[in-house]
Amino acid sequence: MLNSKGFLFNVDRCIGCRSCEIACKNENKTASGVQWRRVTENEDGTYLSIACNHCSSPECFRVCPQHAYVKRRDGIVLIDSNRCAGCKTCVSACPYHAPQFDPVQNRTSKCNYCLDRQKAGLLPACVTACSTGALQVLDLGKDFDKDTLATVEGFPDIRLTNPSIRFYPAKPKKRYWLKNS
Repeated sequence: MLNSKGFLFNVDRCIGCRSCEIACKNENKTASGVQWRRVTENEDGTYLSIACNHCSSPECFRVCPQHAYVKRRDGIVLIDSNRCAGCKTCVSACPYHAPQFDPVQNRTSKCNYCLDRQKAGLLPACVTACSTGALQVLDLGKDFDKDTLATVEGFPDIRLTNPSIRFYPAKPKKRYWLKNS
């Protein structure tokens, strides 16, 4: 089934520690300045951890003049860096800034959902490193929790690409009032 793999992100659980960023960088040994996963802070003080969302309608795939992208049957979107001409068209087209240009290699690369780890029965490095459980894997081919949303504040517009990610949104913060005695 197409688009069965994705990410599940719980906004309330993310503390902005960037462990997922570091784990991704260490696992994939990406060049300086190339960051496949990024944690950003929203205006309300919540965080988002964003990487390639292995979209149903990936813009990177659509715009690449070299046809360097492939979408697997399980929904994972991969790039063949050997076919990449370094034009950066995909970098500009992706609303999530997932494809990253490596100026040393003059090629673009991106998250591959840690396929080598998964073949070994392991979860993606970013998911394993998340100590709060804010970042998890998700099988979109199965029913998922009705409390999840397709988008949250701070996440780019999803209408064009239909990303393979679901969110548990931030819950309203409770305010406690002290009574005067």
